[in-house]
Amino acid sequence: MMVSDSLYCTLWMLSFFGQYLGEDLQFSGPANGAVGGSVVFAPDNPPSTTLNIVQWQFGTTLILTAQSDSTTIVPEYSDRVSFDINTLALELWDLRLDDSGIYRLTVLTSAGGQFTGETSLQVFERITNVRLIGPEELLIEGESSANISSEGTGNIISVQWMKDNSPLSPSNSIIFSSDNRSVSISPVQRSDSGEYQCTYRNPAISETAQLSLIINYGPEEVSIKGEDVVDLGVPVSLSCSANSEPAASFRWKINETDTDVTTDTFTIDYTDFTHSGDYICTAWNNVTKRNATQQHTLLVKGGGGLSSGAIAGIVIGVLVAVAGICGLTVYLIKAKKINNCYKLLLYVVKKSK
Repeated sequence: MMVSDSLYCTLWMLSFFGQYLGEDLQFSGPANGAVGGSVVFAPDNPPSTTLNIVQWQFGTTLILTAQSDSTTIVPEYSDRVSFDINTLALELWDLRLDDSGIYRLTVLTSAGGQFTGETSLQVFERITNVRLIGPEELLIEGESSANISSEGTGNIISVQWMKDNSPLSPSNSIIFSSDNRSVSISPVQRSDSGEYQCTYRNPAISETAQLSLIINYGPEEVSIKGEDVVDLGVPVSLSCSANSEPAASFRWKINETDTDVTTDTFTIDYTDFTHSGDYICTAWNNVTKRNATQQHTLLVKGGGGLSSGAIAGIVIGVLVAVAGICGLTVYLIKAKKINNCYKLLLYVVKKSK
């Protein structure tokens, strides 16, 4: 919609003399935006009276003029701005670096009141291609060093480091470079394991890269859990554990003799006296090339001191004797000699007295 010459004159005067009319319209503060992004300018205290004319400018360049029933946007901004007559908010999108500067809002009310206000915009280049580069070799506690460097492009104002979502602070073993874009840890400790984050930031945008570190250590604190004393025939399970990264592998010995058990658990389904002795568990870390051992003494008791072989022999002997007696009895009955045998047995008993 075309505006009249008198309206243009009014707008020109507002534009030219607006800086002397006082800045009655307040804005929260300077705005920041990223290239390609968008921003909204809106006064905190828009006039409550009926508006006659509203004007937005960038520097000395007119962006738009609006009345209660129409809005006119200049051609160079026609596809990049929108305006809300109720809040006086101006939205500018597809931001460019040259959009940085001062934005002025001028309002003329139907009662003849004049309101002006200014705000500023700073447009920053986008931050892209942020990444972290860490050590490729395996890290061993107390021996290795770890260097983590960061990369990224764009308008980078600050660099922030975090570990497991908490700020990473310098220490005797953690040293930052002068530009804060790399960190060195020497020597590494198991507490250095975790997720490292590096954030490149400017007032408009931030980008974060992540990197995981695993510190290998151990084995240590080897322990064996299980019974110390068991009765003959009772099953036994001994469990070996160790503090290790990565998880340790295990081997077992009995009385210094190797076994074929290579798991963390040594199981005996049926104990006998040969199972008494010293059980030695050795934990091995294939990365650190370290090992640690623990010993557990097991005592199998019961059965009057007889071995399982002796007990089996006695049982078999009793069974044979019973079978022999039964056979002899049958023979004597059939031979009708059992009466004479009985008399002989009585004679032997009397003589023994």
